[in-house]
Amino acid sequence: MNFFPTKKYEFNLIGQKEETLDRLKRRTEKSNYLTSQWTDKTFRGKISGNEFRIVSSKIGKGAFCVLSGRINSENGIVNVEINKGFKIIFGIIYLIPIVGIIMIIKLGGEKFEPLMILSIIGQMLMIRFIGIWFFFSRFSKHSLNQFRDVLDIEWIKN
Repeated sequence: MNFFPTKKYEFNLIGQKEETLDRLKRRTEKSNYLTSQWTDKTFRGKISGNEFRIVSSKIGKGAFCVLSGRINSENGIVNVEINKGFKIIFGIIYLIPIVGIIMIIKLGGEKFEPLMILSIIGQMLMIRFIGIWFFFSRFSKHSLNQFRDVLDIEWIKN
């Protein structure tokens, strides 16, 4: 089971590769750290050759999703994943139900029941498929729309 969602998209360039890369470079503030910050640019990150690894510069939701990929002569690929810092935070949130049940048992609040295991699994599935999925789908859509607007591309239907 993949704990953190990812998306992979292919796109066609409307203009030339050089124009598209130039547009992306103009709208990206160079940064080794994939964090959001107040800037007049749309993205922050690294662009080397025809490969990129960027985040939206929008404060509050921009750094949640990392866009990485490459731009070829007529098309390109972009992978969307959750930023490493948020993966750590969500990893800790995944552990909260387990720690909670262990604390209840150790402190003598309840004796161990086999249904507690189902409860833990249910809570972890809710965190993953409702909580994380909600934020990822919402913020990735926002980042991909900005990416499409800046690069002037069209998505390939899969």
